[in-house]
Amino acid sequence: MVFRRLLRKRWVLGVVFGLSLIYFLTSTLKQEERTIRDRTLLEARDSDHPIQWKVKFILGNSSRQISQCRNSIQGKSLLTDELGYVCERKDLLVNGCCNVNAPSSSQYVCKSCLANGCCSIYEFCVSCCLQPDKQPLLERFLNRAAEGFQNLFTAVEDHFELCLAKCRTSSLSVQHENTYRNPQAKYCYGESPPELQPI
Repeated sequence: MVFRRLLRKRWVLGVVFGLSLIYFLTSTLKQEERTIRDRTLLEARDSDHPIQWKVKFILGNSSRQISQCRNSIQGKSLLTDELGYVCERKDLLVNGCCNVNAPSSSQYVCKSCLANGCCSIYEFCVSCCLQPDKQPLLERFLNRAAEGFQNLFTAVEDHFELCLAKCRTSSLSVQHENTYRNPQAKYCYGESPPELQPI
């Protein structure tokens, strides 16, 4: 009862309104400061200083000794290692590399990929993308992506990570943000999008 009477007083409503206004203004200003700080960080990389891509292309020398391999991890039955080998999960060695002597292992597999660089199987997309002759294509992509996708692709350290990201995050393979242009070839490393398939 006393609480209701207190809320009906104009000065109490004025205090509540004033405090709400102060809270709103301070949170808005803090958000604006964060936005300005983030924008300043992005503008620090101006056009006079192009992004230094850290991608290191390994040119076809897969006979080198390697003690540990990274691999695509996510495949239920297939995996791709950083040397471009695709193998069944059961043929993965303890160091993360595919067993190159296993019958299921093949290097630079493109058998589910179309000419435009879109594949039906993610692991084949990564393996095909790792071919040394794809370097010019990927460098063109990096040069174009420097502006639009600098936050995403500046985190890429090497050729393998670039292929993992490129095959996984191709916005070219969707239309209307929720439908694949070609559900049979949705993993893309190439420059052109998959052809639009009728639904």
